[in-house]
Amino acid sequence: MDFSEQQIERYSRHILLPEVGGTGQEKLLGARVLVVGAGGLGAPLLLYLAAAGIGTLGIVDADTVDLSNLQRQVVHDMASLGRPKVESAAARIAALNPDVQVVQHAEKLTAANAGTILSGYDIIADGTDNFAARYLLNDACFLLKKTLVTAAMYRFDGQLTVLKAHEPGCPCWRCLFPEPPPPGLIPSCSEAGVLGVLAGTLGSLQASEVLKEVLGIGESLAGTLLLYEALPQRFQRIVVPKDPACPLCGSQPSITDLSGHLAA
Repeated sequence: MDFSEQQIERYSRHILLPEVGGTGQEKLLGARVLVVGAGGLGAPLLLYLAAAGIGTLGIVDADTVDLSNLQRQVVHDMASLGRPKVESAAARIAALNPDVQVVQHAEKLTAANAGTILSGYDIIADGTDNFAARYLLNDACFLLKKTLVTAAMYRFDGQLTVLKAHEPGCPCWRCLFPEPPPPGLIPSCSEAGVLGVLAGTLGSLQASEVLKEVLGIGESLAGTLLLYEALPQRFQRIVVPKDPACPLCGSQPSITDLSGHLAA
């Protein structure tokens, strides 16, 4: 593709990197990435993917912007209060980088619509905040053979991994946690609180993994769970092997479709 003079200037720091260059920037501009959730994780994730020049960004979120969101959801602002999050995020992205086409999915992700929505994208990024959505995304991405970059946060701590169990030897989320915890066992952020900047840390790390997957560079986090603790400022990597008895990606799966999932 031929870059315009404005694009050459905009992406010059990428083009200077031998690992990216003009060919890599072309890959980014041609990529289709879906971000599920335009909240704490999705906010920095969307901003950095848009700044990097991801050509098509899909956003799934059914919520509206609330004042309590602004402590960490930096893609929104006071003028966005009461506005659908997908609209608020799309407007901010348009102001940041007009090269990016935003596709708004102002709806909850469910077992009924997951296949249709996810099938139009190359890579899926999980910015949700509940277990039902996390397991739905894990299962849907495996069945659709999509790479999933997923993160989660709680109070001062977070975790991140890349799931591509459709590739040989790579585990899925159920290899680590076969079933979600009982309802109410782990409080939500609205109940337990969360350090606002933690969302920026984890969302930025997610963006880095998405870009690496698009570009095919670096070491993938597939098969590795990255743990982050903000108070001691500590990272830890845990190897996650593929489970032959996994109910989804194992040798004798019991989950073969999304029919058993509740709405996320």
